[in-house]
Formats: sequence, C-alpha cells, structure tokens
Amino acid sequence: MKIKPLSDHILIEPIKEEEKTKTGILLPETAEKERPEQGRVVAVGPGKKNKKGEHLPLDLKPGQKILFTKYGPNEIKINGKEYLIAREEDILAIIE
Repeated sequence: MKIKPLSDHILIEPIKEEEKTKTGILLPETAEKERPEQGRVVAVGPGKKNKKGEHLPLDLKPGQKILFTKYGPNEIKINGKEYLIAREEDILAIIE
C-alpha cells in the first residue's frame, strides 16, 4: 500500500531507541515506554493552500531525521508497521 499525505501532513517512521537502565539492563519491547519524539520522514504532502489557492511547499523532504512534539502526531499502522502522521506545525526541528 502506498500512502500520500494531503495538505501539510507528514508521514513519519518513528525511531525507537533501545531503553537501558543506568546499570546497563536492556528493557524489553513490552516494557512501558514513552512515545518516541524522533523519526524519519517517509512522505510529505503538497503543503497548505494560500488565499490564492497556491500550495505553499513544506520545508521537509523524505529521508530527513526530525524532532517532533510527543503527543501531536496520530498513530497509524500500514501493513503491520507503525507510523505517525503529523502536521507541519508539530515538527520542531530537522536533525542533521
């Protein structure tokens, strides 16, 4: 299945970091964890329309690593894999 975001929406693949305690114990996937705040852009929409009906393109491109608000994006599953869909305003920074 191919997903093309609309308007100023961005499809994000979350980057889940391994959780380690201070003593070096790895926490399993089933452990209660915080929602990720970093991800990789998979696809971007054409951008919002201005008053003239022209699209204002987004500053993001597929493949970029980004930092986003923790609870802004919506969770979705595509072919059993978890993704997030966020609006441009939920993106805080591009990680270089």
